[in-house]
Amino acid sequence: MHFRVSFSVNILRGTGKIFEKFSLQLAPSGSVSPRKIFASTTLNNFSKNMKIESLAFAHNELIPPKYTCDGESISPPLHFIDVPSQAQSLVLIMDDPDIPEAAKQSYGIEVWDHWTVFNIPPTTQEVSEGTNPAGVLGKNTRGNTTYGSPCPPDREHRYFFKLYALDTMLDLKEGATKHEVELAMQGHIIAQAGLIGKYNRKK
Repeated sequence: MHFRVSFSVNILRGTGKIFEKFSLQLAPSGSVSPRKIFASTTLNNFSKNMKIESLAFAHNELIPPKYTCDGESISPPLHFIDVPSQAQSLVLIMDDPDIPEAAKQSYGIEVWDHWTVFNIPPTTQEVSEGTNPAGVLGKNTRGNTTYGSPCPPDREHRYFFKLYALDTMLDLKEGATKHEVELAMQGHIIAQAGLIGKYNRKK
């Protein structure tokens, strides 16, 4: 039996080995799904230098209702710290890996995409609440080029805010999906950082 390995190795090159579940993703040739590989992204090996933070909540703490569907549904304030000087652009992704099985089956996904912005100027240090960073907006799972606020239907979910510094600009148009952005980033990630916020709806 032959295993398809080359594609996964290309993903890991230059990314700081952020795909913790790589060894579990090996499968016979023709059955490896890039979408599933990206869905296994964790924050364990993200850069210790570049950081993404928020004044609204700390890492692994609760996101205030203001930034969810129970409040104003606006994006939280974010700060980008220690972006590498050689970076040519930044990518911001927010997603939720804790969606229920019904959503996975209905949309054919493993992770719910809330916010995707790419070709952000590398000099960006702050994103004010309720705004998008300067850059190009990608589509979220609902097909909107906007911030999709947390609105978990069943229990507490984790929301991953992921910041990538790239050595290039991405040749993609507005409305590109997160999957398309992740494929275009392969081999160009020079630093990455992550912030996790949690939310459970009011009962």
